[in-house]
Amino acid sequence: MDFDEFREFGHASIEFIINYLSGIRERDVLPSVAPYTVINQLPKEIPEKPEHWREVLKDLESIILPGLTHWQSPYFNAFYPSSSSAGSIVGELLIAGIGVLGFSWICSPACTELEVVVMDWLAKFLKLPEHFQHASDGPGGGVIQGSASEAVLVAVLAAREQAVISCKETHPELSESEVRGKLIAYSSDQSNSCIEKAGVLAAMPIKLLPADDDLILRGNTLRKAIEDDVAAGLIPVICIATLGTTGTCAYDDIDSLADVCQALNVWLHVDAAYAGGGFALEECTELRRGLDRVDSLNFNLHKFMLVNFDCSAMWLKDANKVVDSFNVDRIYLKHKHEGQSQIPDFRHWQIPLGRRFRALKVWITFRTLGAEGLRSHVRKHIALAQQFEAFVRNDSRFEMVAPQALGLVCFRPRGDNEHTAQLLQRLMERKKIYMVKAEHAGRQFLRFAVCGMDAKPSDIEFAWTEIETQLTALLAEKSLAARKPSNVSELTQHFQMHLASDSGTHEKSQ
Repeated sequence: MDFDEFREFGHASIEFIINYLSGIRERDVLPSVAPYTVINQLPKEIPEKPEHWREVLKDLESIILPGLTHWQSPYFNAFYPSSSSAGSIVGELLIAGIGVLGFSWICSPACTELEVVVMDWLAKFLKLPEHFQHASDGPGGGVIQGSASEAVLVAVLAAREQAVISCKETHPELSESEVRGKLIAYSSDQSNSCIEKAGVLAAMPIKLLPADDDLILRGNTLRKAIEDDVAAGLIPVICIATLGTTGTCAYDDIDSLADVCQALNVWLHVDAAYAGGGFALEECTELRRGLDRVDSLNFNLHKFMLVNFDCSAMWLKDANKVVDSFNVDRIYLKHKHEGQSQIPDFRHWQIPLGRRFRALKVWITFRTLGAEGLRSHVRKHIALAQQFEAFVRNDSRFEMVAPQALGLVCFRPRGDNEHTAQLLQRLMERKKIYMVKAEHAGRQFLRFAVCGMDAKPSDIEFAWTEIETQLTALLAEKSLAARKPSNVSELTQHFQMHLASDSGTHEKSQ
């Protein structure tokens, strides 16, 4: 493919994206394909000769799109948003076109230095403590990870290695394997699955502590667990708190957890993958309480900052603790400016060696939207969630399960869990909107998350109409089934009662 053909392909691809996104409301949010549908439509081997790009786009429309769940649809109301924007999409295109791997400064100075700039921009925009900025006098700073899962794993691994070093100094009689066998970490039973997985990957048990009735993890629960484990000879390493739990967007009590962690020398990481967007708003100031006392935190830009996946911001109070844990040097990675400045080599801050130029799409997104546009986007999601909450509260057949939080509403139809499951099943079969279930204290409920590139009040009205009409139909079917005999025995009993009734009426008439 020469540059002229590349130009045609690129223009056609941009048009394809625009047509897809502008018409996304016309597509069912869930696909109607069975397993192997896509596999069976594609060749079993690479084509021997090149095909024209028009054939590729044609198959993209006819084979790939019908097999997609449309995450950018405003009728995608499951999980949390995976947002995007025009600036971010173009940024991703430019990243691929430039094609650098920025694992060290010399590999592409602009790749590293732009990341330093945008991470400080973001720290200021979110009103994070100053020590998380590269521009501060301390050893802190921010880095772009691929996902919250990676950020949490980096924190867990770094905390583990720091704990091993510290314990070997204070207990030289213990071997390293004995120390590692005693390590333990903590989180809430409401935390994301990636936290439990981080414990598996780090070969360190993570104890999931029971949240209080309001779904919040507090310091008293953590303190009791740590004291019990220390008495049993274990070594506490890290607590991963959550701001914006997956189930209900609950906010753990960071201040009380920090009291415990600081007193007992335990690393405190905050997973704010979703709720971190609220840090930027003055009306959400309470969310930032206690962040000046945490060791690290993460926030997914692909949830609220309109930067497409993958892009997760992570900040460290003392980046040296991560660098010291992960530093592996080879002669081919050295360069003459190494160690001569405070500019970081981000390869020491992450799991892989190679790094994508993610800072470029962040920079373009921030410049094309501005701080005002980013704040407006978060506030719009909150307003749309409040609109949906009003619909729930005004219909006596439904009940709220947790307070509306940012762009999430947790609710359920009144009655047993079967009601909730059957309603969701009907919605999934119709494929007009997409939600998922969650459960707490034995009660199943539905999560309605405001998502999509450009959700509007009319989209919320569409979703609510779909939900309440399907509940109406479900209740009508249940009522009809309750009045109908369900088997031969009931039919016979019903017929005999009918005959007896007719006989009694006939006798009275005589």
